[in-house]
Amino acid sequence: MSNRIKQSWLKRHLPKSLFGRALLIIMLPIAIMQIIVAYIFFDTYWQTVTASLSDSVAADISVAHELYLQDPSENRAERLDAMLRPNEQLSIKLWPGDEFPPYPRNAFFSSLDRTLRKALAKNIQAPFWFDTTRYPHHIDIRIAVDEGVLRFIVPRERVFAPTGYVFLFWLILTTVLLSLVSILFILNQARPIVKLANAAENFGKGRSIGQYSPSGASEVRLAGRAFLEMRERILRHVEQRTSFLAGVSHDLRTPLTRLKLHLSLAEDTSETQAAKRDLKDMELMLDGYLDFARDTSREEIKPVNIGSMITNLLTSHHDPKPTLKKSGKLTLNIREIAMKRAIANLIDNAVGYGSKVKVTVFGQEKSVVITIDDNGPGINIADREEALKPFNRIDSARNQNRKGVGLGLSIASDVVQAHGGVLQLLESPLGGLRCQITLPR
Repeated sequence: MSNRIKQSWLKRHLPKSLFGRALLIIMLPIAIMQIIVAYIFFDTYWQTVTASLSDSVAADISVAHELYLQDPSENRAERLDAMLRPNEQLSIKLWPGDEFPPYPRNAFFSSLDRTLRKALAKNIQAPFWFDTTRYPHHIDIRIAVDEGVLRFIVPRERVFAPTGYVFLFWLILTTVLLSLVSILFILNQARPIVKLANAAENFGKGRSIGQYSPSGASEVRLAGRAFLEMRERILRHVEQRTSFLAGVSHDLRTPLTRLKLHLSLAEDTSETQAAKRDLKDMELMLDGYLDFARDTSREEIKPVNIGSMITNLLTSHHDPKPTLKKSGKLTLNIREIAMKRAIANLIDNAVGYGSKVKVTVFGQEKSVVITIDDNGPGINIADREEALKPFNRIDSARNQNRKGVGLGLSIASDVVQAHGGVLQLLESPLGGLRCQITLPR
């Protein structure tokens, strides 16, 4: 259970994009390495050098303090200052009657204060106070004496090794430079993958992929070439299916026309009437084949207001006319004729099986949702997936194309999928079937 919790936590907090994960893979080891190097440097070299410098300064202050105690006076402090300031860079001044400040002033790097405090405590027996933050280039050290406070001003470089700041500067600078190089490198590697993803998305929505050509690393090029080959195979398959069904449908038109002519000249009997009805059904079947085989990919994609298109479609619809409700932004880039045919198939199917049909069009931020509800017998949940397949008839309660060959829903599903959308068959609030189309923007 704990492993699952850890994995879940990692999945939630790890970057989701390839760029973020690649950057993490490169920058995390660099950051860890820099931290380890900085720690080793400060823990060994810098701390050792700083401790040595602090001990040296503490020893000088201890000697000056002992010399002062031999003749404690303000003149003695001035003579010590004149003696130690030129060579030892140690300024001394007696503040008669003064006391230590009530609160200590701690440095940002507390290790600096700890090192100096340790050195002073080892060399000076009297109470002392120091401040490493008040002056940028000096350190204020004070020792309590009977006359007041003996104050020492020491240059900062005499107490702390300045190489530590130089080292930190170059460490941060190199980290920033490495980060910039890594970001540029990762962006250059991720760009071909983004291009491939965009091409695949456009192809899935039935759009042109433009002048896409594989680029980038060898694995990305391989994936790009595989995508182009797959695209060619799919287009070739669609073209062959279209040519085959269109050819069959066209070839059957001629004998059907001759049969209609013979029947129109024959005696009007019940058998002749039945034959004419069969011929009409065959014509409807051929129309279904042609709709199914029609290649919609060559139709121009253009901005179309879905709400206005459905409004015009319902205006010419026979009674009972479906009701329409529209909301949101409804303009999409689609193939208008193909989409109109798909929605008309679904509306006709709903009107054929229900006495009440309701069409709703709702524009969302990233999609447009179209629902067509009826109060007909509906379709069983177990049969809905099969109902979307071509040449499939369902039970007699709801035959999706009683006058055809079971292509109405399949044609609509193909058109929606060619636009990158999805057609779902759901339970309708009206009691029948809901056909829900979701089209991405």
